[in-house]
Amino acid sequence: MIIEANGIGVNYELSGPQDAPIVVLSHSLGCSLEMWNPQIPLLEAHFRVLRYDTRGHGDTDAPEGPYTMPLLGEDALALLEVLGIDRVHWIGLSMGGMIGQYLALHHANRFRSLVLCDTAAKMPAEKQPEWQERMETARQKGMEALVEATMERWLTRSFLDQHPPELDRIRQQFLATPVNGYIGCTEAIRRIDFLDRLPEINFRTLVIVGEEDPATPVDAARAIHERIAGSRMVVLPSAAHLSNVEQAEAFNRALLEFLES
Repeated sequence: MIIEANGIGVNYELSGPQDAPIVVLSHSLGCSLEMWNPQIPLLEAHFRVLRYDTRGHGDTDAPEGPYTMPLLGEDALALLEVLGIDRVHWIGLSMGGMIGQYLALHHANRFRSLVLCDTAAKMPAEKQPEWQERMETARQKGMEALVEATMERWLTRSFLDQHPPELDRIRQQFLATPVNGYIGCTEAIRRIDFLDRLPEINFRTLVIVGEEDPATPVDAARAIHERIAGSRMVVLPSAAHLSNVEQAEAFNRALLEFLES
């Protein structure tokens, strides 16, 4: 369903018991709300689940960028306002975790808890040329030129070799991402710098990371965990960047244990 929020059409899905606590799912760069399919049956049994396509992704509008993390965060907040939703459990992976950090720092009163998955709080200077190269490739050659290298960052070699149906779905989400949206959100991601402010977050937080994640590695997750007092950290073996897809059962177990504790 598409609704106007913060001046754009935002695609979202709302499911689960109407009187249950609300969980918001925010996806990675180059994905869509479908990235969360492995979590939906479990979460719907316990929570009201809101998942949405970030600006520039899926069926949400993709105006020309660049975008900023505050802009992406305010999009999400506007969606909550339009839907009349007050406080939520926020679950964000990669870019979705970065959006969650922005909101936690600027709109903490809207949170019941925060789950940050395979994400980072600051982008190292040495990564900037790599991000610039990806944007230029997308601009000049389209998403097809980036898809194989992206799959190799997102998923382990064993998962790629097994070629499960989930792999094709993830690949198609990436290829369907508008170039404008990919470049706009990349600009937001490459400029994030929340690390020094993370001690301001003072509510329940879980950090999840794939043990083999090359994009936002265990050290990046640990840096977040060490700065948020009382946070928990779970490292998932045999998982790369999209740990929710590759190790869905272990991911879901850690998620539900945290949300219900």
